[in-house]
Amino acid sequence: MYIEKVQRSQSKDLKYSIIIPTWNNLDYLRLVIRSIREHSKFNHQIIVHINEGHDGSYQWIRQQEDIDYVYSKENIGICYALNLCRSLMKTEYLVYVNDDMYVLPDWDFLLAQEIEKINSRKFFLSCTLIEPTYTSNCTIVADFGKNISEFREQELLATYKTLKKEDWIGGTWPINIIHVDNWDLVGGYSVEFSPGMYSDPDFSKKLWDLGIRYFKGLGASRAYHFGSKSTKRSKNNNGHRMFLLKWGMTSKTFTTLYLKRGEKFKAELSEPTLNSFTVILNKVKYIIAACNR
Repeated sequence: MYIEKVQRSQSKDLKYSIIIPTWNNLDYLRLVIRSIREHSKFNHQIIVHINEGHDGSYQWIRQQEDIDYVYSKENIGICYALNLCRSLMKTEYLVYVNDDMYVLPDWDFLLAQEIEKINSRKFFLSCTLIEPTYTSNCTIVADFGKNISEFREQELLATYKTLKKEDWIGGTWPINIIHVDNWDLVGGYSVEFSPGMYSDPDFSKKLWDLGIRYFKGLGASRAYHFGSKSTKRSKNNNGHRMFLLKWGMTSKTFTTLYLKRGEKFKAELSEPTLNSFTVILNKVKYIIAACNR
């Protein structure tokens, strides 16, 4: 497999390392990078992983002298892409951003304020996504366009602060941020979940086992998400079953009973007490999944 790594960023005054995996999604890639350049409070290192690049994204990224990149001729998925980009990082904090997102003003400043308040490396933070349709109780539902041709950028910028969302618990999905020491301790994203379905809750479970309990979504740090423009085109792994077989519980059990994802944030999490019905149900589901491998 051909892999090309290029590091060109020269600045030493970098706050975070932003990793963006992309797969033949040039128009969205341009948009998310423009939004990072225009709406960030700090100067960041941007690292892009180009999968295939048949749409001109490989040629385009080579022209961006302030962006580091990794290029693979084949589509190797999100897990391998993130792990490859880790080796180019110049900062202490890794930010994972999808290519079909648009960050909103001060998204990074609000994260920095929260990290300073925590005064510890043991956390996992997420931004709040604004999405055109409902996907979870962690997001804000507001339609500013389901694709770039429909995107009402100026309307979004004028109104996004008026949309109500409190801080929530159980931050998992991108946009997220973690200290690189914790990333390295758990070994990054688990490649057995390639190309990537359920790799996010798996990563959070590894952090949980590391002892991290501060999982928080910031209501005020926001980005617009067009919604799975790459994953809808890919052949997905059976991540639900893989998670169950790996951890002995369903991802729903972990995200709802351990992370309590989407509930109002009050404090860092504590060890859950599972009732006997939940324990037995997970055991039965595990046995069924194991028999059907």
